[in-house]
Amino acid sequence: MNRVPPSNHDLLNRIRERRFRLALFDLDGTLVDSVPDLADAIDYSLAGLGYSPAGEGLVRLWVGNGAPMLVKRALAHTLSLTSTEAVPEEVYQEAYQRFLDHYQQHFANRTVLYSGTLDLLRHWHEQGITIGLITNKPGQFTGPLCQELGISRYFSVMLSGDTLPVKKPDPMPLLHACRELGIPTSETIMIGDSVHDLNAARAADISAVCVSYGYNHGADICESGPDLLVDSLAELL
Repeated sequence: MNRVPPSNHDLLNRIRERRFRLALFDLDGTLVDSVPDLADAIDYSLAGLGYSPAGEGLVRLWVGNGAPMLVKRALAHTLSLTSTEAVPEEVYQEAYQRFLDHYQQHFANRTVLYSGTLDLLRHWHEQGITIGLITNKPGQFTGPLCQELGISRYFSVMLSGDTLPVKKPDPMPLLHACRELGIPTSETIMIGDSVHDLNAARAADISAVCVSYGYNHGADICESGPDLLVDSLAELL
């Protein structure tokens, strides 16, 4: 069900009529459901340290701030710590390396495109809309995953969590993409699934579209007041 407030139908119509030039997309939780493979890597990492698996349900609550934070959240939960800052550095380093080793080999085993992803990317690409990818995923996985899923050719720019000194919710990656592509923020939209995408877009003065089905740490993204909320990317066609 489309939960678009009446005041935002203008934005929905603007998007459907393609009255914009640049669309910036988040990856995990927006274009692809990557949690199954991320959860497998987390559980492999935990098992190597002698801990019980976390499982997909918890990993869905932890995704969103990049792989290092994902691993730290898993460890904080496993060790019954009150914050990720309390995770011992040596434990984190070993767990993170094990996570990377496993995920490098299995990042596309069970990751799939969400319904509507390919249709929207293909349509906008054919209509001359410039498309960019802004993700907090480590760069060593971003390109290979997009290539494996057949969507890399649609992106004119791909910025990962380690491409720049900062990542979302900082607006720098969004502003960097706009400058690199020569398109003003007033002619740009950001499409994501979490408050990190929303806050980055707001700080960059870019219209924020959020999907209802992604990863937002267990909270309803509607409560954060995106400019537009859709239940499927197909609604933007």
